[in-house]
Amino acid sequence: MTMRAVWNGQVLAESDDTVVVEGNYYFPAESLRNEFFSGSDTHTVCPWKGLASYYAVTVDGEANADAAWYYPEPKPEAEHVRDRVAFWKGVKVETVETVETVEAVEA
Repeated sequence: MTMRAVWNGQVLAESDDTVVVEGNYYFPAESLRNEFFSGSDTHTVCPWKGLASYYAVTVDGEANADAAWYYPEPKPEAEHVRDRVAFWKGVKVETVETVETVEAVEA
């Protein structure tokens, strides 16, 4: 299933290789549209995942501070989130609907 992260009308990331942890979808780092992301000095600690780092997201001049997070050096129990990014603060994570186009055939 392909998932995408959207904020302020722009797709921030899209992938069919997400990992769900505690209800959050973690996208592969390479799926991010880097032009929308900048570093942050914010860090938090999860007891089992380790030290989290954050990105600010900016779309059309509007900034969303610390709207994405990742674990640069996760603890062994959380190795599956290494090189992956999750979202919050109003970033919508949704399923990408597959639309099939069928040409009409004259009867």
